[in-house]
Amino acid sequence: MNKELSTGFSQLKNNFLMKDGWIIAEQVFDKEQIVTTGSNFMFGNGYLGYRGTFEEWGKDEYVACIVTDTYDTADGKWNELCNVPNGLFVKLQFNGEQVDIGSGDISDYQRSIDLRHGLLNRSFSWQHSAGQVEVSTEKFASMTSLNTLALHYRITAKNSGEVTLLSGIDGDVWSLNGDHFQTMHPSQEGELLAITSTTKELATDIAVVEGVNIQGGSLKNEEVVKQDKQIFRKFVLEVRAGETISLMKFVEIRHSNECDAPKAEAIVALQQDLENGYQKIKSAHQQAWEDIWGSTDIQIEGDEAAQTLTRFNLFQNIIATPSHASLPIGARGLSCQAYQGAAFWDQEIFNMPMFLYTAPAAARNILKYRYDTLGGARRKAKELGYEGAYYAWISGKTGDELCPSFFFKDVLTGRPIRNHFNCWQMHISPDIAYAIWHYYEATDDWQFIVEYGAEMFFEIARFLFAFGF
Repeated sequence: MNKELSTGFSQLKNNFLMKDGWIIAEQVFDKEQIVTTGSNFMFGNGYLGYRGTFEEWGKDEYVACIVTDTYDTADGKWNELCNVPNGLFVKLQFNGEQVDIGSGDISDYQRSIDLRHGLLNRSFSWQHSAGQVEVSTEKFASMTSLNTLALHYRITAKNSGEVTLLSGIDGDVWSLNGDHFQTMHPSQEGELLAITSTTKELATDIAVVEGVNIQGGSLKNEEVVKQDKQIFRKFVLEVRAGETISLMKFVEIRHSNECDAPKAEAIVALQQDLENGYQKIKSAHQQAWEDIWGSTDIQIEGDEAAQTLTRFNLFQNIIATPSHASLPIGARGLSCQAYQGAAFWDQEIFNMPMFLYTAPAAARNILKYRYDTLGGARRKAKELGYEGAYYAWISGKTGDELCPSFFFKDVLTGRPIRNHFNCWQMHISPDIAYAIWHYYEATDDWQFIVEYGAEMFFEIARFLFAFGF
């Protein structure tokens, strides 16, 4: 057991520790668990989900920033949300040596997620023949400006030397089912860096813009390094023993499904971020989380593990739910592209109930999504020979069934065999009707019934009657 346990941490499970019912941490890094811990330590805000990975990592370590409403098909088969270029990339060298968890002598390592305020923190001490530095990072996805990511990267030198920081946007991203981008253009926009990309199937334009502010050290050189799918600033600074360098960076993300000029709007927002500064944006973000927990928290006495894990599950549901718009809640949230970022019946039966009494507007959006995709449900029913609305087992933006009807072949003849995962899930439509009624009972929102719910009830009833219920 690490000596840090004496400072208030207690054991949760294996290498995971907890503190105050709000913080989950690890103090031993296991490179074999990077897929799992990337999900465990992820953060987000319902618009985007960012895996709990390290700043210097890339696609080989499954870094991902998954953004809602960016559905596209890369391989001609699987329609999924895009992993957009990573604007939180930072790589550090001290006196010419790479500083990361895989080099040098590492001590005092910790990675933690603060559930109360949606903050991912990491810290470690690195020692090498080149010298010694302490590194600490903090990052979050803003709960007040959902398109915004922020990072505070601090380096404290134990001896004088030269610090090299490579900070920018890495567009060479990992994707589950193929490259989603037909074009990717890195560019320098004044003091800002940007990558604009266009998806292959639907030609959705996605802009990621990054800006930084550096404090401390003595700047020797600064240059922009642009590659095929990457653009970085390279800062070289002299630092004295005991001095701290702070890199504060902001990332703005926009796409053409939400606005007409993604890059232009992202640039304007990024300039405002730099004017506001890290602490002001963080304080607003923390207050937003305090307000959320004020109506959402479940308090458990006498069992810290139960308390922490309950809040962890609430946190995961909140950051997975696009409460800002009528969009689906992915079965894996926004942690990756698995399950395509699509809605299953879990959305109404497991995700939605907590919002009925804590954030009814979010619950309304969840059901409004089902109204917006009523056309897809009607098309599925008609394709199978029924009237009414048969909601998809795997439902994306349009509500059309995303699960392919054929992906098995007879091993002897090669004949396609229909899979029945998508056509035997008759419970999906009544699940939605059940959820609508529970929403009405909880909120007394008769206007929703009149404008949306009644039509869904009617079409679901037509399907069930035609099916023989």
